[in-house]
Amino acid sequence: MGWEAWVTLGVVAGTVFVLARELAPPALTLLGATVLLLLAGVIDSTQAFAGFSNEAPITVAALYVLARAVELSGALEPMVQAIMGGHSGRQQLTRIIAPTAVASAFLNNTPIVAMVAPSVADWADRHDLPASRFLIPVSFAAVLGGCVTLIGTSTNLVISGLLTDRGLAPLTMFELTPVGGPIAIVGCLLLVTLSSRLLPDRKAARATFEEGAREFSVGMRVIPGGALEGRSVEEAGLRNLQGVYLVQVDRDGHELAPVAPSEVLRGDDVLTFVGRVDQVVDLQRMRGLVASEGHHFEQLGGRNGHQFYEAVVGSESPVLNRTLSEVDFRGRYQAAVLAIHRAGQLVDAKLGQVRLRLGDTLLLVADEDFRERHRDGRDFLLVARHGGRPPSRSRKAPLVGVITFLLVFVAGSGLLPILQASLAAVLALLASGALSLREARQAIDIDVLVVIAAAFGLGTAISESGLGDALAQGLLQVLEPLGAVAALAGVLIATLALTEAISNNAAAVLAFPLAMSMATAIGADPRPFAIAVTLGASLSFLTPIGYQTNLMVYGLGGYRFGDYARAGFPLNLSVIVLSLVIIPAVWPL
Repeated sequence: MGWEAWVTLGVVAGTVFVLARELAPPALTLLGATVLLLLAGVIDSTQAFAGFSNEAPITVAALYVLARAVELSGALEPMVQAIMGGHSGRQQLTRIIAPTAVASAFLNNTPIVAMVAPSVADWADRHDLPASRFLIPVSFAAVLGGCVTLIGTSTNLVISGLLTDRGLAPLTMFELTPVGGPIAIVGCLLLVTLSSRLLPDRKAARATFEEGAREFSVGMRVIPGGALEGRSVEEAGLRNLQGVYLVQVDRDGHELAPVAPSEVLRGDDVLTFVGRVDQVVDLQRMRGLVASEGHHFEQLGGRNGHQFYEAVVGSESPVLNRTLSEVDFRGRYQAAVLAIHRAGQLVDAKLGQVRLRLGDTLLLVADEDFRERHRDGRDFLLVARHGGRPPSRSRKAPLVGVITFLLVFVAGSGLLPILQASLAAVLALLASGALSLREARQAIDIDVLVVIAAAFGLGTAISESGLGDALAQGLLQVLEPLGAVAALAGVLIATLALTEAISNNAAAVLAFPLAMSMATAIGADPRPFAIAVTLGASLSFLTPIGYQTNLMVYGLGGYRFGDYARAGFPLNLSVIVLSLVIIPAVWPL
């Protein structure tokens, strides 16, 4: 290998390490890697930033807008309500999984899980069933549905854009269906038949918290003329209590929640604290406070302008690897964190000093607009509201449904390329008033677009430096005696493994040059290898961090890390077997 290949290898290895250890956000990591290769002279500026003019990120942005319109309009609300009408067992699991997979074939799967998962959790709670039996299957079904069509997931569009960059024909709307369809069907059948055996009953974050809620919640009254009257919450020393949290102030029949540090206390204010029982007892000894009567924890949920929420920390969140105190969580989000759920259990520590990790679920209390303020941001992967859903714009639902159908029909029939069809759909949504310009702008995940665009430069460096060819030759020394199907298997399994460690789009772009080099080395058609990379980067079942929807249900279902591998291994095995049988049959090697 030349010096360019060695430099590229070092940058790629560093990129994978940073992504796997979550030392920096994916967008910053991949953009930084591309800039390093540009500064080193491995690629020029045109190659480094070609991804920003590629149609893939633009199409992904347009489809984000469409998915947002579907969510706001409630176009999928009838489906969500219908799947919640059954009973426990395989019949109900089928009612949940099948529509989720079908919807995910035509819409971004992240908002679908955001709509379906909280409803499933609430339904399970009402029927006294563990949500853990249903939420991983919801995520996996959405992932399976995403591999059926071109627009099912952004990864499919990334591979299509990479093919175009190499002068090859892009993927068509239903080109993946001959292999993605059988994989989705078999995967859903496995979920229905095996989930009850493979998934243990877990307690969700809120259920675990509420079990002891009565034991460590207490109402304290501010004594008129006492030591605390006229002082702010912070001045009174009530903001950073050890293990105890002030979540509500009841004043003259009006309730304030969350409570700002600057809020001035008045006589006869009733303060509601939640915390560890031994610390709550210490409040009884605080000067200026006296125990109040008849104050119950349940009053915090869904009444008088405040509501319980569960918020999942994502890889782009500013609170990641920081404490609640460091980010001034209450001031920043106007919400009080009551508990942190991590890896199947509540964190037993002073919450203000806990460094938040990827996938942590925060149980918090906030005003009724909290979900509307933050569900479009990058701070949380999922904001699930308890006790009801905000009203949707149902009068726009038929229009949004028609626009979605036309997009699929026009792009699927070849009347328009997917880029033009998706942009036309966005213009129709804006012109009809189904979505405002501000809502459309908020729907676009800029970080994902930067990841996709920057990764193109990294992929080009792997190809142009000769690193891809060198890696392919090394892999071929092991696989060549076994034939072309073995080479295809090597590419597929390598991509699957890479996806579990880093983001799916980054895995796709890093694996694509290797796949192309492998195809060239054995004299095979590159298209089946591109299909293998598409499936390997789209289908993640072994860890909660491999795919965003897996993280979204992590705390909501009270799961532990190993639950994903237990439920996902049969699916991964079926993906490998079906892919190696169907891909060579449809796209001869």
